[in-house]
Amino acid sequence: MSTSVVIVGGGVAGVGTAAALRSRGFDGDVTLVDPGEFPYDRPPLSKDFLAGKRTLEQIALQQPSWYDDQRIRLINRTTVVALRAAEGKLELSDGRVLSADRVVLATGAAAARPPVQGADSPRVHVLRTAEDAARLRAALVPGARILIVGAGLIGAESASTAVRLGCEVTLVDPVAVPLAAALGHDLAHWVHGLHARHGVRTLQTVVESFTDRGEAGIEAHLAGGEPARTFDAVLLGVGMVPHTALAEQAGLEVDRGVVVDSGQVTSNPAVLAVGDSARTRLADGTLPPRAEHWEAAQTDGARAAAALLGTPGPAAAAPWFWTDRHGHHIEGVGHMASATRTVVRGSFDDPSFTVFGLDDGYVVAAAAVDDSGAVRAARRMIDRRVPADPDQLSDLSVNLRALLRN
Repeated sequence: MSTSVVIVGGGVAGVGTAAALRSRGFDGDVTLVDPGEFPYDRPPLSKDFLAGKRTLEQIALQQPSWYDDQRIRLINRTTVVALRAAEGKLELSDGRVLSADRVVLATGAAAARPPVQGADSPRVHVLRTAEDAARLRAALVPGARILIVGAGLIGAESASTAVRLGCEVTLVDPVAVPLAAALGHDLAHWVHGLHARHGVRTLQTVVESFTDRGEAGIEAHLAGGEPARTFDAVLLGVGMVPHTALAEQAGLEVDRGVVVDSGQVTSNPAVLAVGDSARTRLADGTLPPRAEHWEAAQTDGARAAAALLGTPGPAAAAPWFWTDRHGHHIEGVGHMASATRTVVRGSFDDPSFTVFGLDDGYVVAAAAVDDSGAVRAARRMIDRRVPADPDQLSDLSVNLRALLRN
């Protein structure tokens, strides 16, 4: 068994790995190297932290005393600049060299910056770190003209925050109905429609270039015959790029992410990778897209800890994600694209409702607005492969837990 583990990166995946090691009984040395003051949660960056409702300390993944209590050595404000995997050595940016029996890369990802002319203007923002959020927050003053490029989770949540702060928000995306694959077309259309109902202008187009006009603002040139528009600030919410430089330098297999097996082990058995930078090769050899959600990163950490200890990992579960926007909490579980029919529990006009995706008599996905309980029940149906009657699913008088018991 390993006697020392160094974890590179302190996001959900990195901290989750450290926590899982201790909770599973690992008694060796655990070191966590993080570039920030302390590891913090990222979902609030587009919501309460961006709005100024929560401080950095309030979104910390763990309190400072937790690291001492768990005997986890936190090396902060430092990065790993080189991994000498064959020697079990890591070189730090401050000149120190650490030794480790096993290394876990939780290096995360950077916000993507598309190669658009003028995107290097200081008026163009990304949102991946607390520093990014603080810089963007300074631009979100009442009356500010804000352009958000990309209507995925980051873009949509930031649009919701900005319009609540009194900004004039324009949201552009080339897709007519974002998140349709995850939520189903009808619910995704309803969710995207929240923007217009709360004063956000939405456009189906792409930005071709930017021109910084100095004090007048930044001009965005849009495709499809849309007139050029001037804004005070722009946010690019167009995805992320995994941090793989350290893995590449160490000679690990990389393919749009650090390639790992089902136990998060890389091409070098002494090195594991977790979180946004990891990409899992399936048993049949295929490489699906990286999972870029909060719970996926946490589960990666539990799997990595189990692999390090030589114990069984967590049971497979249907993927789950959430988003908050315009006062609504939206959750999705499973694979809606696999559904051959959908069933609505409640109505799109109700304060809360759920859409179930079914295939061959079984629930394969669910998505809900302000109904976490239904999503939890749906997840158990998916994981346990419980047969589902569409009429019972849609009947609000039927207790979903009873369907699980039956």
